[in-house]
Amino acid sequence: MKKSTVGRFIRYYKPYKRTLFLDLFCAAVIGLAGVVFPVILRRLTGQIFLMPDTAEMMRQLWIYSGVLLILYIVQAIATYYMATYGHIMGAKMEKDMRDDLFTHLEKLSFSFFDNTNTGQMMSRLITDLFDVTELAHHGPENIFIATVKMAGAFIVLFLIHVPTSLALLAVTVLMFVFTLLQRGKMQRTFMENRRRIADINAVVMDSLSGIRTVQSYSNEDIEAEKFERGNERFLESKIDNYLVMGEYQSVNGFMQGMMYLVVILVGGFFVSRGELQPADIILYVLYISMFLDPIKMLVNFTEQFQKGMTGFQRMIEILDTAPEVQDRPDAIEAGILDGEIEFSDVSFSYSKEEPVLENIRTSISSGSTVALVGPSGAGKSTFVSLIPRFYDVTAGRVTIDGIDVRDMTLKSLRANIGVVQQDVYIFNCSVRDNIAYGSPGAEDEDIITAAKDANIHDFIMTLPQGYDTMMGERGIRFSGGQKQRISIARVFLKNPPILILDEATSSLDNESELFIQSSLDVLSRDRTTLVIAHRLSTIKNADSILVLTEEGIVEQGTHQSLLAADGVYSYLYKLQFIDKTDDAEQELLVGL
Repeated sequence: MKKSTVGRFIRYYKPYKRTLFLDLFCAAVIGLAGVVFPVILRRLTGQIFLMPDTAEMMRQLWIYSGVLLILYIVQAIATYYMATYGHIMGAKMEKDMRDDLFTHLEKLSFSFFDNTNTGQMMSRLITDLFDVTELAHHGPENIFIATVKMAGAFIVLFLIHVPTSLALLAVTVLMFVFTLLQRGKMQRTFMENRRRIADINAVVMDSLSGIRTVQSYSNEDIEAEKFERGNERFLESKIDNYLVMGEYQSVNGFMQGMMYLVVILVGGFFVSRGELQPADIILYVLYISMFLDPIKMLVNFTEQFQKGMTGFQRMIEILDTAPEVQDRPDAIEAGILDGEIEFSDVSFSYSKEEPVLENIRTSISSGSTVALVGPSGAGKSTFVSLIPRFYDVTAGRVTIDGIDVRDMTLKSLRANIGVVQQDVYIFNCSVRDNIAYGSPGAEDEDIITAAKDANIHDFIMTLPQGYDTMMGERGIRFSGGQKQRISIARVFLKNPPILILDEATSSLDNESELFIQSSLDVLSRDRTTLVIAHRLSTIKNADSILVLTEEGIVEQGTHQSLLAADGVYSYLYKLQFIDKTDDAEQELLVGL
């Protein structure tokens, strides 16, 4: 385990130093209380109970009993503090870690999520941090109690008899050496265990999120088989873990038995020579019994430490992942932009793959509507994703009003851009909150106006709770067209100068498309609008059409000029027209 990892873990204690100090103080009290009891018992059995004066014996007995009572009351108070405020401290640290992790995840670039499974992220946010919390709370106090008990016990034992104590210490040292040697194995198995449970979480989330698709295709058995494979791999990792832990615990149990054997043999030898009293052997046996608790604590701490630090290590792997897209140190606030966009020799590729876009040059006038068409995989969605910096260009630059988008803060840049996508994401909250998602604090009047502009207000008013109606997970209670109009209402409310429509109507039926298209026509007025359209009939009125292929922008012009050029656009348009004609003919034949 890297020192920097442990150091970063310790820094989470900083806001709770007072609580931690009191928690460790209480742990020390509990540890010392455990050390004192055998000493008092040795005193009672070796001297007090042997007093010939019964009255004096009872007086001493009451004194020692009073001391023990006070000790147990203090111990109970210390235990209460540890069990309550110690746990609260751990819970607060868990919250801080989860806040840090979630906040960082929200800042990471699209490229990170392109290559990361959501279920695995959930595992790190929940399962891993639970183990981290257990370590944060119980780790310091357990090791403190164990250390105080063992150190105190050995001090007492060395004061009684050095040779016997040295023999006992030798066995204890062997036990800890073995523990250190086993740490690497345990770390490996715990890490593998975490990966496997994250894989299971990913399968479960994927399957349950798509449960309607699963059941519609009767693929329950296939999903169950996928889960069973993941579960089997998780079981294998657990078995590996249990084999290592079984070896670890059995050897430690053997070492604990050796402690009793050493005391009986070595202690008995010195009793026979008159160097030790039988009461001293009882004290040694009591302290061995006491050793078992701190040794178990240290053993458990080793396991707990490996689990907790494994979870924390997985957490900081994410925290150490820098966003590929982030503000420059001297980034400026964009203010309200006019929306004049220019691509200057822009190239882009995902990681080290072949370029998706290469040497793209084009200008988009403020307030104009520009459509992007072309075959699938030509880079149309990538093209528009470079404007709000969902990804950064590999070469060249994208400017708005002459300012490189990388020179603006992300927040101010994206405040100027509204995006309506084909796959609308609806949050599990009310209709009102979904519309206001891009404009927190919006007035109800503005929300209603946006809904009317998006042709969704009348439908909302038919819902049981109107704008307060919960939309369900991913808006499952609403149709595709209704969800799309909610998305459009968001952009109406945001009122940005730049609008991106990424195949916003391609998955809708004809009736829904007419409603949506009329809303989009209103929405795009007086805004710089970029449209990616599957149905070319919807972009005939665009000010300019860019035809994008793997070779780049191969054609640019109006609908009429591109048809007259009889190039790629003309071919694509005629292809769609022929398809529609064929469909109409087939419907006519069926009707006859």
